[in-house]
Amino acid sequence: MKTESFIPYSTAQYTEAEIQQRSEDYYHAIDQRRSVRMFSDKPVASSVIDNLVRSASTAPSGAHKQPWTFCVVSDPEIKAKIREAAEKEEYENYHGRMSDDWLEDLKQFGTDWHKDFLTIAPYLIIVFKKAYDLVDGEKQKNYYVNESVGLACGFLISAIHHAGLVTLTHTPSPMNFLQKILDRPSNERPFLLLPVGHPADDAMVPDIQRKALDQVMVTY
Repeated sequence: MKTESFIPYSTAQYTEAEIQQRSEDYYHAIDQRRSVRMFSDKPVASSVIDNLVRSASTAPSGAHKQPWTFCVVSDPEIKAKIREAAEKEEYENYHGRMSDDWLEDLKQFGTDWHKDFLTIAPYLIIVFKKAYDLVDGEKQKNYYVNESVGLACGFLISAIHHAGLVTLTHTPSPMNFLQKILDRPSNERPFLLLPVGHPADDAMVPDIQRKALDQVMVTY
């Protein structure tokens, strides 16, 4: 293994007891995370959003290509355009595109085609995946793009919750309108839209439960 371009790995060291406690603390903290649809328009410092995106960008990626772009939108006019286009697609979804089974599964969340949070939340973060990079007009391959961007989104959601804010994974389908509204280049495709902000004072979330450990983990 060549080491010329390597540097020593350094991180904090913990005792076994500390590792156990830290793993429990993180679980209990992240277990409080919920998808919130009722936002406050209370402002959030742009420096906080910068830190959230920095955190997301620490995610691993195929060949370290980092095939993502995080578009941060706070401009009310652009948010209004995004909401108008998203609600148009969502209306079609709820009135013909979605199967009866899908609509039935969504009933527990009380959702419909209205997406108020797109204009109420102080920020929208639209994550784009780069199918390939463009360097001086030349295409350069990216690897495991969906997996890499999915990991970065997971890091981002965790960072949002850790900061004391809330978000919602919003995937209006199709999402091509986001590429047009935000004038993104041809090598980028919209992957996920995340409203980010504080919850409304009267925010409510569905009374649902996560699967137990023995339902999601198999040991060998």
